[in-house]
Amino acid sequence: MANPDRKRNGSTTRVYADMVADLFHYGHVEFLRQVSEMGDYVIVGVNGDDISEVYKRRPIHSMEQRIASVRACKYVDEVIPNAPWLFDPTWIEIYNLSLVVHGDDYSDEKQRDIYRVPIERGIFRTVPYTKGISTTKIIHRRNQRQLELNAAI
Repeated sequence: MANPDRKRNGSTTRVYADMVADLFHYGHVEFLRQVSEMGDYVIVGVNGDDISEVYKRRPIHSMEQRIASVRACKYVDEVIPNAPWLFDPTWIEIYNLSLVVHGDDYSDEKQRDIYRVPIERGIFRTVPYTKGISTTKIIHRRNQRQLELNAAI
């Protein structure tokens, strides 16, 4: 699912990031912008509903909607649906990944558990988490506003 609108300089640094990408917002865009600065071809794995529910929460948007949002981002070249949460060497080889990137919001232990293989290979990087925005905060704000509206009725 390559994005034909992306223009690259011919280098071969393939950067991979995984995400749920639910309620796509400027924090996601900022993350992907930073990821794109690390290489020449950006691949985003969108985690499936079942995996997302185990590690975070069940997504509000469907897989198709989340893929469409990520694909529309100008920093993304390719989107892989139902990406695994945990890495194995095969995943890195199949997609010929040069770097694997995630936000710096995970604890060191969680990071080691999920990204053990790319860490051992020396191809794991983090980027700063965008402060002040998250899907969880958006959901919380929406729920608060709904409660306020209900109380005013």
